[in-house]
Amino acid sequence: MQVSVIVPCFNERETIEKVIDAVRSLSLPDGEIIVVDDGSTDGTTAVLKGKIAPIVDHIIYQPRNRGKGAALRAGFAAASGEVIVVQDADLEYDPGDYSILLAPIVSGQADAVFGSRFMSGRPHRVLYFWHMVGNKFITLLSNMLTNLNLTDVETGYKAFRASVIKNLELREDRFGFEVEIAAKLAKARCRIYEVGVSYSGRTYEEGKKVNWKDGVRAVYAIVRYNLFA
Repeated sequence: MQVSVIVPCFNERETIEKVIDAVRSLSLPDGEIIVVDDGSTDGTTAVLKGKIAPIVDHIIYQPRNRGKGAALRAGFAAASGEVIVVQDADLEYDPGDYSILLAPIVSGQADAVFGSRFMSGRPHRVLYFWHMVGNKFITLLSNMLTNLNLTDVETGYKAFRASVIKNLELREDRFGFEVEIAAKLAKARCRIYEVGVSYSGRTYEEGKKVNWKDGVRAVYAIVRYNLFA
């Protein structure tokens, strides 16, 4: 089963090489790595063109910063694998968890798998209390409208059957993608599994990008894609 790993990347000069090395070390059978540079301005693009381009299958350069959702749509369209994994470029999620994330799809049980930061006994860095509260509120609101029982709808670690994700019409350009995809998978009656994964969150000083505006957009997206789309 060929796996396409999509790495959306915006201003991750300090971590992009480490992420790619970690993914390549897994030796995924027939795997491919697709990096989407979302208009980086910190020197990431130079690293991609110099050191990364020879060791990955494809790099897509967005002409300007449009957001994670837009980067992922470009990556999904370019992917040729039967299964697609989303791997953030910041090392908050460990590529070593791929076997856990992919198992329900490989076994034929799932169409999509969410890697939860809240249901595992695996290592977690302790950080922001109010981020956790916000995540749980957004997950609760999403679950109420999708009738799913996810523990972490905002997780950045997801895997999909390519035939499923490529047939969904996705619109959100930024972090609203996470709740949009949950709504559309639920409406399509896809088989969704959730597995516990490790999580090494970053501080804002270390480059974390999600903020309260993304939370507001997530609430809007939950309502829009569950009730009006």
